[in-house]
Amino acid sequence: MEFLSSADFWIGLVKIVWINIILSGDNAVVIALAARSLPPEQQKKAVMFGSGAAVVLRIILTVVAAKLLELSFLQIVGGCLLLWIGYQLLTGDEDGEGESKGTGSMMAAVRTILIADLVMSLDNVIAVAATAQGNMVLLILGLAISIPLVIFGSTLMIKLMDRFPVIVTLGAALIGWVGGETIMNDKLLHGFVENAPWLHYAAAAAGALLVVGLGKLMQARKPQEASAA
Repeated sequence: MEFLSSADFWIGLVKIVWINIILSGDNAVVIALAARSLPPEQQKKAVMFGSGAAVVLRIILTVVAAKLLELSFLQIVGGCLLLWIGYQLLTGDEDGEGESKGTGSMMAAVRTILIADLVMSLDNVIAVAATAQGNMVLLILGLAISIPLVIFGSTLMIKLMDRFPVIVTLGAALIGWVGGETIMNDKLLHGFVENAPWLHYAAAAAGALLVVGLGKLMQARKPQEASAA
């Protein structure tokens, strides 16, 4: 336990917590979007389970992130997953059909949180891993402390979404933006982005427009299909 008396340990811990506060904004939006349609008592469970499991996954991912980011096509697949998740969250398709709000829908919300956090954290964990410098105790402590921060942010976002529905659309657009960015960050496309940096922002904007455009189109079609049935 000598490391507890080390100034470097505490400085590193503060850095990791701060990095997670800065980088967890989009994760809080995903969690809030995934949990917003559940009953209030299940919202709290989904937020807690999703946030806790996501942090555990992030710890595992941090250990192997540098190697993962060297793989071609990984971030392209991850970015496409995010685009699909953003579309589902905007249209409400992630809840599934049939039974009304129950365990199945809560598990679907937790699953969505885990997949989205896993993809969105690919780049973020590099900063955390560099700060921890191989100290697993520092890494785990820093990420564990960030759990209540993510939970608080997600809970606040759910309340804001209930009050201001436009935030749901903005949140889906954010996921689409990150999805487009993730695709362009893939190792396979580095050469194109280096020669034309604007492609990075063009892909991000295209991802946001695609998610919101398709989502709004499907939202408009649902009442027509329901009335025709």
